[in-house]
Amino acid sequence: MLTERTVLTKTEAAQISGVTLAFLGDTVYSLYVRERLALEVGGKSSELQKIAAKIVSATGQSAFLDKLLPLLTEEETDVFRRAKNAKKSAKSKSASRLEYNRSTGFEAVLGYLYLIGAEERIKELLSHSDEGEYKPQQTAQAFKPIRR
Repeated sequence: MLTERTVLTKTEAAQISGVTLAFLGDTVYSLYVRERLALEVGGKSSELQKIAAKIVSATGQSAFLDKLLPLLTEEETDVFRRAKNAKKSAKSKSASRLEYNRSTGFEAVLGYLYLIGAEERIKELLSHSDEGEYKPQQTAQAFKPIRR
């Protein structure tokens, strides 16, 4: 955690709008993807950025969500549905309305889980991502820290 914050109760987190939860969840997912790329894939940052952009796009998130929906708890499904159906002021330039709405729901679940301190649940859900998504176009050296 980068900021000092109090973990919210489920009731408190549920009072935050779905779109606001998605705003936070987008960052949670982006950090997860970028960290994984930097540590597991390595290579040029321009190549990593292309891979990350594809994964965190509304289209990429919507596709990933197909795997996750059956795994969501009732509570997480409620957060997903509320955010997916919320009126949004922005529109995606490169995704369909359905993909955009689904990705908003996905991000809201991550934001909700983050705020209630359920980092292990976030890791559990995100561990279902497809390994192939994280492969660069060209072969690169993954980061190997030197431990002393």
